[in-house]
Amino acid sequence: MASNSVIDWKANYDVVVLGFGGAGATAARFAADNGAKVLIADLAPYGHEGGNTRYSAQLIGTGYDHDELKKYYLGLTHPMDLPDDMVETFVNGMLHTREYVKKYLDAELVSFMKEFDMPEDYKAAACQEYPNLPGHKTYDYTTVHKGWFDAAMWKILRQKVLDRKDKIDVWYEARAIHLIQDPVTKVIKGAQIIKDGQKINVLARKGVVLTTGGFEANKEMIQNYLGAPSLSPLGTIYNQGDGITMAQEVGAKMWHMYNYESLGLMHGLSFATPEGERSELFLSWDQLTNGSIFMIADDGKRYFNETEMNRHGHIFDHGMWRVPRTHEKPYLVFDEKQYKEIENNPIPYDKFNEKLIKADSIKELADKIGVNAVGLEEQVKLFNEAAKSGEDIQFGRKADSMKAFSDGPFYAIKMGYNVLNTQGGPERNTKAEILDVNNQPIPHLYGAGELGGICANQYQGGGNLAECLIWGKIAGEQAANVTDEVTDEVESKYNGINELVDGDKIKDIKLDKNQYLGSSDAGIGGKLVVRVTYDDNKIKNVEVVQNHESEDIGKTALEEIPKRIVENNTAYVDAVTGASATSRAISEAVNKALKNR
Repeated sequence: MASNSVIDWKANYDVVVLGFGGAGATAARFAADNGAKVLIADLAPYGHEGGNTRYSAQLIGTGYDHDELKKYYLGLTHPMDLPDDMVETFVNGMLHTREYVKKYLDAELVSFMKEFDMPEDYKAAACQEYPNLPGHKTYDYTTVHKGWFDAAMWKILRQKVLDRKDKIDVWYEARAIHLIQDPVTKVIKGAQIIKDGQKINVLARKGVVLTTGGFEANKEMIQNYLGAPSLSPLGTIYNQGDGITMAQEVGAKMWHMYNYESLGLMHGLSFATPEGERSELFLSWDQLTNGSIFMIADDGKRYFNETEMNRHGHIFDHGMWRVPRTHEKPYLVFDEKQYKEIENNPIPYDKFNEKLIKADSIKELADKIGVNAVGLEEQVKLFNEAAKSGEDIQFGRKADSMKAFSDGPFYAIKMGYNVLNTQGGPERNTKAEILDVNNQPIPHLYGAGELGGICANQYQGGGNLAECLIWGKIAGEQAANVTDEVTDEVESKYNGINELVDGDKIKDIKLDKNQYLGSSDAGIGGKLVVRVTYDDNKIKNVEVVQNHESEDIGKTALEEIPKRIVENNTAYVDAVTGASATSRAISEAVNKALKNR
């Protein structure tokens, strides 16, 4: 948003960081450490900040040999051309991951390849995802403890912001809608943010850092840039593409808009998820890829090898690894004996039977799910022939994973396509400066993280968290050290609001007789607090009075674990499947409450 008129500024900071995920937390922290007064504004409510960093596996890309790591990265991005200085910045940053974590995160250093307790072949497949590429053996993940998918690194980054509460203010449910740009000099002077129904013009004397993440929750952008009807986010539901819109408005150059990553069953599938909700992540389920079962698209035909291991949603496609094109009607189809096989094993998805579609014939099933009946009948015939001959001429599925379909009834369940994150956005340089369409830096505008990420083409896990740390630090330092400050006059009406600090307070929680408070930071949403009623040597009630866990399976744990604790009269009960971190946090908080008696 350019303006020739006098701007009615309502808040005044040195650096404004838009987005409170891994990159935003890092940029704010380093800007503050370089003397800047910082504002972080995030669209999410308190406790749901963190972007995709919060939901990620907490794996940071690490390398041990410069030349080998550069070969590997160039192999991943081939045949795309990236600026060599950007590649060098990224590679050098990953070479120093361990020093970075030790110095700036004060965390335990754990090597995934060397220290995780897993079979070697599993670790190699999970870590060095493209063993066909030169240099892969130098790649590793660094974690901050011996665990993953538990928000451990995110909680450290969040705490680093909280530790600097005198220098960093945090606003929640604050949506940045425009960058404010001088129409002549093109300097970014600040941002317009909607907060509590008010449009607040916030001055950024030294710079604005865009760390708003991608566009996973923006259906229009998903369709325009990725060519998919819709995708279900595995991470945050607050990445709505605002950074892209704001950057375009001030003339930024875009790159990697086509690129996104996935995760989940087969090539990044989950069960169909309602629009606006997070998708539930399942990494494996043997009964869905072995037996009389296959995946189909709208024409009733299979479209990939169901037993092929995916690499962040990418599967082999004529010499390249790509995320497959999406379809409107992806369904798993199977017969009665396969259904019994599924029933005889643990079912991790609690709505599986509820969502099943059943029919007595293949044609009836096709009609019910709205796919081509002739195509599905032909596909069953082809599949049965392949199962009997031991050769899948369609896609090369493993022979021992195929069993011929028997007579009905038959079943189908609708699947959905996941999106882990998008990479596209405004291109930046080695100084984290966002470039305009003429490859010139837009003054006082910086970027970091997945918004305009450097990762392109074949994605290797750990890359995005690495660039959040690498360019987050660069952006924060560069913005804080700007010398040509904006000098507009400001009415600082909104300065000093810090909802991160306010949200962590539990002093106002009331206690009656025989009630005790306990808290835990072991979940994925920051502090979780319980109020335990204990009398006659029994746990009478457990109330979760403060939590910021995930909106989906975490909610199930919040309801179920307190019931189990009361029923068993112990803090330690079986975790809810898929919500081990939340379950553990509740148990730990209850145990602490009991110790406070």
